[in-house]
Amino acid sequence: METALVFKIGILTICSFGLALALTPLLLYFLRKYKLGKQIRDAKSAPIFAGLHANKVGTPTMGGIIIWLAVSLLALGIFALDMLTPEVNIFTRLNFLTRSQTLLPFGALLFAAAIGFFDDLLGIKKLGPKGGGLDMKIKILSYSLIAIICATWFYFKLDWDTVHVPFVGNFAIGWWFLPLAFLVIVATAFSVNETDGLDGLVGGSLICAYAAVGAIAFTQGKFDLAAFCGAIIGALVAFLWFNIFPAKFFMGDTGAMSLGIVLALIALYTNTILLLPIIGFIFIIEAISVLIQILSKKIRKKKIFLSTPIHHHFQAIGWLEPKIVMRFWLISGIAAVIGVIIFLVDKGWY
Repeated sequence: METALVFKIGILTICSFGLALALTPLLLYFLRKYKLGKQIRDAKSAPIFAGLHANKVGTPTMGGIIIWLAVSLLALGIFALDMLTPEVNIFTRLNFLTRSQTLLPFGALLFAAAIGFFDDLLGIKKLGPKGGGLDMKIKILSYSLIAIICATWFYFKLDWDTVHVPFVGNFAIGWWFLPLAFLVIVATAFSVNETDGLDGLVGGSLICAYAAVGAIAFTQGKFDLAAFCGAIIGALVAFLWFNIFPAKFFMGDTGAMSLGIVLALIALYTNTILLLPIIGFIFIIEAISVLIQILSKKIRKKKIFLSTPIHHHFQAIGWLEPKIVMRFWLISGIAAVIGVIIFLVDKGWY
C-alpha cells in the first residue's frame, strides 16, 4: 500500500516537473514579448539595493505563474479524467484533489496567486502608489481576507481548534485558534515573499520546506496532501532550473505569496505550526531582519543592516550572490531535516 502511495507521489512530482518545464519557454516568450520585466527601487529610496541590482532591471518577473499553473493543470486535469471515467483506474489513483485535504490549499493557491499577479502587473507598469503596485494597505487586506477565510474553514468546517506542542501534547484553545491561524498564514506568506530577492533563493528554500511538510503529511496518512506537496515541488524544481544565477525570470508575488500561504496551511493541516519556524528557518530570519531594521530606524534613527532583507546585507558586504544563495539553501535543508527529526522523535519514531 505505502509503496503504491510513494509511487503516486513520485509520478505526480515528475509529471508536474515535466509540465512546468514544457510550459516555461512559452511563459518566457510571453513575458519578454510584452516587456513584463522587473522594476528596481530608485536610488534615492534604496541606494544600496539599487546599486546591487541595477543589472537586473528588465528581467522578466511573474515566473511564479509557471508553478501554480502547472500544479493547477495537473490537479484539474487528473480530477476531470477521473470524473469522466466511470471505473476505478489510474486517474482515480493519481487524483489528489479532495475536499478533506487539498481543496482549501488549492483554492488558496489560486486566489493568492491572482492577487499577486495583479500586484506584479501594476508594479511592472509602474502603476499604483509611487508606481510600486498595490497599496500596502490593500495588499495586506487582500491576503488577510484569504487568511480569515482559511482560518474560519479550519475552525467551523473542520472543527479544528487544537495546537500540538512537541513533547508536551495537544491543547484545545477554542476560538483563540482563529487569530493564531490567521497570524501563521499571514506571517508565513510575507516571510516567504521577503526571501524572494536573489536568483534561486526562495525557490530552493521552498523546495526544502515543502519536502519537510510533505514527509510529515505522509507519515500522518494525509497522502493527498503529501501528493499536493510533491506536485508543488516538481513545479518548483522546473522553475529553479531557469531561476538559478543568472535568472531568466523572477518568481514575483504571484508565486511567493501564494506558496507561502499554502505552506502555512499544510502546517495547519499537519498540526505542526510550532515546527514551521524551524522548517522555514530562512524565511523567519529574512522577515525578522526587516522588522529589526524598521524598528531600529524608527527608534534609533539608524540602520543595523546595510540593506534588508538580510540576504541584501551580505551582498552589500561583498558576498557573491551564488555564495549567499547556496549557503541559505544549505541552512534551509538542514533546518527542514531538523524539523522532521523533531516531529518523528516526538511521535516515537526512533
